[in-house]
Amino acid sequence: MTDANWKCIYTTDKPYQAEIIKQMLEENGIEAVVMNKQDSSYQTFGVAEVYTTQENEEKAKELINTFEI
Repeated sequence: MTDANWKCIYTTDKPYQAEIIKQMLEENGIEAVVMNKQDSSYQTFGVAEVYTTQENEEKAKELINTFEI
């Protein structure tokens, strides 16, 4: 699998929210990964992003839209 197959589907400044979204997607059979881009020294800078494969992008977005954190 190449990087071009992965799409960012969710972005947040709270890494725990990204992990919750990832878990919810995986429970629904969608492969997902979290990329934490926050600064390790200053947690107020940066974001956490959730990625999934291109073929799961639309289904994942639909699930996220119906999911409340």
